[in-house]
Amino acid sequence: MVKIKNNPKRLVVKFGGASLSSGENVLKVAKAVAGEVRKGSQIVVVVSAMGKSTDTLIDIAKKASAEQISAHELDDVLSMGERSSARIFTAALNAQGIKTHYFDPADSKWPIITNNRFNKADPIPEECDRRIKSQVSPLLSKSIVPVIPGFIGRSINGKRITTMGRGGSDTTAFLLARAIGANEVVLVTDVDGIMSADPKLIKNPRLIKRLAVDKLASLADAGSKFIHVKALKHKEDAINVRIVNYASGRLDGLGTVIHGALPSLKVELLQRPAMAVTLVGESLPQSSEVVARLVKETKSYGASVLGISADRDSVILYLPLIENGRFLEKLHSVVLLNNRALAMAVKKNLALIKVRGVGLEEKPGIIGRISEPLHKNNINIFGIFTIASSVLVLVGWEDREKTVKLIEESLGRKL
Repeated sequence: MVKIKNNPKRLVVKFGGASLSSGENVLKVAKAVAGEVRKGSQIVVVVSAMGKSTDTLIDIAKKASAEQISAHELDDVLSMGERSSARIFTAALNAQGIKTHYFDPADSKWPIITNNRFNKADPIPEECDRRIKSQVSPLLSKSIVPVIPGFIGRSINGKRITTMGRGGSDTTAFLLARAIGANEVVLVTDVDGIMSADPKLIKNPRLIKRLAVDKLASLADAGSKFIHVKALKHKEDAINVRIVNYASGRLDGLGTVIHGALPSLKVELLQRPAMAVTLVGESLPQSSEVVARLVKETKSYGASVLGISADRDSVILYLPLIENGRFLEKLHSVVLLNNRALAMAVKKNLALIKVRGVGLEEKPGIIGRISEPLHKNNINIFGIFTIASSVLVLVGWEDREKTVKLIEESLGRKL
């Protein structure tokens, strides 16, 4: 018999494909869920497709149709991977004596609603929230475990099944966690957590025990797609995410805890003028001592480097404006002491504007949307470069306020 606490812990537990890749694995993780339910926790289960079944479905569907399958037909086929996983997991929990409710996208109670962008659909958070609260939340107080296929949505008109692309199952988990007021999201996978480097590339990387979500997003931008940025933007600040290895057979295992939330689109102006110091020479960026000396001299004047860009023969440092002739003399000494450096140029009174946003780096044409309105308004751009989920723009100090306004208007304040 399941005992319910006065204030039971609420969890959304998402199982990745590796944890469901065999009957033995499914049995192990189903027992882990059952054990947590018997402690009094209220759990919503989200499942991915088993193993690599999604890739198999894509390959078969495209070959069978000679690449003529439509986007909405392909989504219907792809949904079968998660739907099959959910049915199997439901049966496994029932065998453990746990009451369950399987949700299917063909049912009227299906909670995840998206737009009509097949294969890469975006959820409609307000509609998902409403449906989750009315269809999923009431089951929890009855000791029923909802089992929901991840990655899948249904179009807003209710007629088509959609899929949400990479990170879709994590997106499902985060949407559910917000709506039910979960204490935590547990991602069950085949690794112990997020490591300091890719174990496939680096020997003996270190496990990161706690990681802020914005740092994880930066790793994702650099190619580490453990959790896709598209999913992370639905993570609530108050709900931590814990990564555990299914091999432990427990949901309370140690792993990486991801905390915080990603910021919405923001256009920030550095509140003091900046300067750009350009050094040119022969293969200058290959001389690590040059950059190291420049950074050291900057720090000695109580300033931090705002950004660095380089090409084959030049290095540009973006710094807070330092009105001190001795400082520039110090930087010039780096030129004189290095045989690869030829000359230095300084551009003062610049405004540094930082555009930050979730998934910014994945929006086609984002640089054009920033630069085009500035071009039309005769605002000269002295530098523009990207880093993580940010775009840095340098314009004249006198154009700073107009530039911020034009960028905000162009991007609509959100992506």
